[in-house]
Amino acid sequence: MSGGASSTQQAVAADAASRDEPGTAEPGAEAPEVAPTPPGAPYQLGNGVLRDSVRPHERRANEPIYRPLRIYTVDPSHHCLEGAVATVNVAYEPLEEGPVGALLKVEDIDAASGHANRKANLDDPFVLMTDGYEPSPSDPRFHQQMVYAVCSNVYSAFRTALGRTPGWSFGGAAGPARLVIRPHFAPEANAYYERVGDCGELRFGYYAADDHPTDRTLPGGIVFTCLSHDIVVHEMTHALLDGMRAHFMVPTNPDVTAFHEAFADIVAVFQHFSYPEVVRAAIRQCRGALNQSALLGDIARQFGHTTNSAGALRTAIDTGQARRYRAELEPHELGSVLVSAVFEAFTTVFDRKTQALVRLATGGTGELPAGELPHDLQQLLAARASKLASQFLAICIRAIDYCPPTGMMFGDYLRAVITADHDLVPDDPWDYRGAFIDAFWRRGIYPRTAQHLSQDALRWRAPRMTLMPVPGLDFATLKFRGDPAQAASADELCRQADALGAFVTLPGHLGEFGLVAAGDARLESGDTVERPVVQSIRSARRAGPSGQVVFDLVAEVTQAMHVAPGPDGPGFTHYGGCTIILSPEGEVRFVVLKSLLADGRVGRRRDYLLSELGQRHWRLLGNQLVPLEGVFRSMHAHGRG
Repeated sequence: MSGGASSTQQAVAADAASRDEPGTAEPGAEAPEVAPTPPGAPYQLGNGVLRDSVRPHERRANEPIYRPLRIYTVDPSHHCLEGAVATVNVAYEPLEEGPVGALLKVEDIDAASGHANRKANLDDPFVLMTDGYEPSPSDPRFHQQMVYAVCSNVYSAFRTALGRTPGWSFGGAAGPARLVIRPHFAPEANAYYERVGDCGELRFGYYAADDHPTDRTLPGGIVFTCLSHDIVVHEMTHALLDGMRAHFMVPTNPDVTAFHEAFADIVAVFQHFSYPEVVRAAIRQCRGALNQSALLGDIARQFGHTTNSAGALRTAIDTGQARRYRAELEPHELGSVLVSAVFEAFTTVFDRKTQALVRLATGGTGELPAGELPHDLQQLLAARASKLASQFLAICIRAIDYCPPTGMMFGDYLRAVITADHDLVPDDPWDYRGAFIDAFWRRGIYPRTAQHLSQDALRWRAPRMTLMPVPGLDFATLKFRGDPAQAASADELCRQADALGAFVTLPGHLGEFGLVAAGDARLESGDTVERPVVQSIRSARRAGPSGQVVFDLVAEVTQAMHVAPGPDGPGFTHYGGCTIILSPEGEVRFVVLKSLLADGRVGRRRDYLLSELGQRHWRLLGNQLVPLEGVFRSMHAHGRG
């Protein structure tokens, strides 16, 4: 049992507090018919604009704020005295049996046998009185409760960090899409996120443990991946990241798939700090040295212990020398380099911010005596660690808005982190950004396009040419559904995308936004380009530590270039474009470029696709290279998680 009050993540509290009566349109109101792209327009609108927007439940004045539910904080093999079970507050919404809410639909049917488990009814009065079903590996209804609660809280973390309602990369114009969660999908040691037509699914497998597991799991006993907190967070993060950057699913260089894995692990690690009893147990064990805490830094412990790993599946902690970036590493190994860099930055800032507490507790020496830390110091360090982890998680999530729309690289993420954080907190008195830069430098992660590792050099730049504000994209003109988190209607979202598409495709603007005209002389013989696509346009509202609120519009524009087969190799499709950050006045503040015809990009893409590493994700179809389907399923197979 949790043994205390319900745990409320800061992000969940902020998300729940923001839910109120909608101001201008009922959440279930019929969406107006989507306006088509103007005939003959030099651009087109992508699915991120055309599909119906996600609509979370809007809390009514007489409804509860939270729904308390019990979960495993790590996995079923975790020790009770280390906070194995917690009661967490989930932002309230009415639920159908399953459970099924506005955003998530738990569908518990075994794909192999067709067997359907009994559905959880979280609105049953007796279930409500006991904070949900009793934590149990043998009760499928608790499994359904576990995935719903954890996924809901991860969604709240993204919603709070981004200042808007995150969407999915799937769905159609028929109505808002739900992410389907299958807690017992198939008998396999695997879990993964999958797009299936207009649907998206989280699929969790189950398997028999090894005959000699290295934790408290029964030899040969059934292990459910849906009961691993880290695995559930990891897969939910894949779905949310795919909703923000759909092209990150296309493995166009070694960093792309590795980044998806790394980012999902980063979110999983920082979610550990949401549970006070887990953090206090870790502080007690590591005596405040978070860079040595396996309890907080390990990822998917039971999965690793039961699949011949003799330890956690992965860890954010470097036990010796810092891991180094090498493009030829397997995606999870390469991703772990990025995870360890972010975790090092976090622990560096934690040490800075707790030095004064340690000096006070040691009479000014700063040297902790042998033995257990004083109880009060443990409590203070745990509170500081949880608060700082929440800040770092928000920093890491917000940075995605500042990433390019395609061709993602680790160095791009460093630049995105530095720019996004400077945008919100220019002064940075504890030097968070310096800690990030140092940690990336120690691992050999360098941005391709930066000349120096100074903060000024790493920040994305304003447009190279003077641009007038984009007509129709100032906040005085935009229309919202109640608040700036959502456009007022599908027509309004298309109007915004049309305004941006017309602006970026003006003849004098194409190069500034990394785009190419159909008859550009730089195109090789046989190469063709499609019209640029406005993939998304979203508002962002961010609150800084001093209470300042920053509003922006974030948009993605991409363009496909079809490289013709020739002497250098088969043909393939190459993407370019940019992420655009606009101010409330409609001014273009940042253009994060992946120019279609930047020097060497096409050649580097071809080299990767033809490499041994690239051939794991691409296949030859006639004389064209095309990506393999089920990238995450294949990467997560064979015990990689």
